[in-house]
Amino acid sequence: MGYVRISPELGLLFDPLKGVVAEQREDVVLYTFDPVMDRIDRLDAIADDLVNQLVPDNELLESYKNRGKTSLIGGLYTNIWVGFIIGLVISFVVLIGMVFSDPAKLEMLRKAMGGA
Repeated sequence: MGYVRISPELGLLFDPLKGVVAEQREDVVLYTFDPVMDRIDRLDAIADDLVNQLVPDNELLESYKNRGKTSLIGGLYTNIWVGFIIGLVISFVVLIGMVFSDPAKLEMLRKAMGGA
């Protein structure tokens, strides 16, 4: 927060954070950190958003309102479908392995395919 100039002719300043009235000096450079603090607050919000991305039920910084559990639900459905497909592939491999390991089942497969 900046200083408030009480009297520029007398060189009096008021510091609102400390509640002190002081004399302005020529050898001291006053710089306000308000623009810097705004950027730091923005970076702090972005850092918190990066941490919130690790938890699937937190709302993200640039998302619409009340969309906090979309990552959780999307991840759930994705894992269900991926598990289903992996289960089908493993079942197919086991079935093919069982058919080709027994000559009687292999002969039955040839007859079913229309072979002699």
